[in-house]
Amino acid sequence: MATTTNVTTTYAGEFAGRYVGPALLAGNTIAQGGIEVKQNVKFKEVLKRQKLSSLVADASCDFTPTGTVALTERILQPKELQVNLEVCKDDFQSDWEAVQMGFSAHDNLPPKLSDFMIARIAAKVAEKTEQDIWAGDSGNSGEFDGFTTELAADANLPTAQEISGTTIDASNVIDELGKVVDAIPSALYGREDLFIYIPQNVARAYVRALGGFAADGLGANGVGGRGTLWYNGGDLAFDGVRLFVANGLSDNVMIATTRDNLYFGTGLLQDHNEVKLLDMADLDGSQNVRFIMRYTAGVQYANIEDIVTYGISNSAN
Repeated sequence: MATTTNVTTTYAGEFAGRYVGPALLAGNTIAQGGIEVKQNVKFKEVLKRQKLSSLVADASCDFTPTGTVALTERILQPKELQVNLEVCKDDFQSDWEAVQMGFSAHDNLPPKLSDFMIARIAAKVAEKTEQDIWAGDSGNSGEFDGFTTELAADANLPTAQEISGTTIDASNVIDELGKVVDAIPSALYGREDLFIYIPQNVARAYVRALGGFAADGLGANGVGGRGTLWYNGGDLAFDGVRLFVANGLSDNVMIATTRDNLYFGTGLLQDHNEVKLLDMADLDGSQNVRFIMRYTAGVQYANIEDIVTYGISNSAN
């Protein structure tokens, strides 16, 4: 049975030659280097962790072993995922590009439509991957566990680094970001690769707060006295910590850690952009066309002690 296809048109005249679709959420976490990417993970990969402590002791004439070396590991295991989309060419015979299908009874899918669908399918997969990186749940079909799901179940998250969240707007965003910064371990603060990963609603509230014109804004006229015109899409920072706007993060959720502590694993990144088109006419005589993708994806963090969470309820603590 083909994928449900609804063709709704008000066509009268010549087709303009362009298909348009709704805006997609950009998969910026990977594209902008927000986390480490590990390719060539066929099944699973072990993330080795080493913790050294009590190394320094008073000097003596003898060699006296001191300190402890603790070796632990976390497993990065990408999940196998797929896209199987099937459309029937008959659905397009009375549509805009019927002539492009050819005059033979053996139809071809309109080329502009097939190209558009291939691009849209790849973009939709990128959007879904972005969302799952942060909030995915492997218990749902077509999803893998995201960072918030994994962090919510990790009993080793230090209590002082788990911050209760609230609904964030321009009036409280400065205070709430301050709570996150205050909870960052001293060993991490000041590191170049330290980020606070924030969702779009927190970014918008922060930009508006710095624009002033409100009781909780920065000065009467905001940054540089420019009001809400101060921001032009550049990088954001708070108290010396860079902010990374992760489009897949849920509203009112934040995570602070270093970039090299977060990992995305897959077999090949190329698989996330490869959409195969299979015309079934020569195989089973049908009018169906299939769009196929297969890829793997998963995330993992290395050190829970180096993570601060905001708005994530930890059921294990």
